[in-house]
Amino acid sequence: MNAILCSMTTRYPELINCLTDIELGFQLLNHSFNQGNKLLLCGNGGSAADCEHVVGELMKGFVSKRPLSTSISDRFEREFPGEGVHLADRLQGALPAISLVSHSALISAYANDVDPEMVFAQQVYGYGRSGDVLIAFSTSGNSTNILRALQVAKVQGLKTIGFTGDSGGKLKSLCDVTICVPSEKTLDIQERHLPIYHALCLMLEEAFFPQ
Repeated sequence: MNAILCSMTTRYPELINCLTDIELGFQLLNHSFNQGNKLLLCGNGGSAADCEHVVGELMKGFVSKRPLSTSISDRFEREFPGEGVHLADRLQGALPAISLVSHSALISAYANDVDPEMVFAQQVYGYGRSGDVLIAFSTSGNSTNILRALQVAKVQGLKTIGFTGDSGGKLKSLCDVTICVPSEKTLDIQERHLPIYHALCLMLEEAFFPQ
């Protein structure tokens, strides 16, 4: 077993039954990023905060500083002599991830002018390209705005990973990979989602930015 997942299940032994799906989720993300694609994320309430959290771990250094390569640093210095090194030293390797919960003007306009259950679906339609991945958080597995986003993702050719609770809800039938944590209460489900996406982020950092 991967050392990161081993550590996770040591601290959260109830997640051992999720390991196969976590590993499948990692494979989807690893392949997508290797192909130059991006990650989209959506969720409501506390799960919206989880979307922001994941983006924060992927778009900058998590446990690694992810320094730029010498060749890229040299390009900055050639373009901006005397400043390029300063720029390059303050940039870090990134895996492209967009939280769809952050765009308050678009979300409020679409909810008011069109349909509130389609706010994430519209963003998936606008941003999503075949080969991208959508991570959808729904503790019940039945949040309508999340299900709509997954339906659009399927048509657009995105791969999908669902984070949900024990039953999986309707979300389970729409996702390529569904990670169902063994809990039924919202707060317990969200508490167990965090170590899983932390593990995924650590595994991706290890794969793309080895020490």
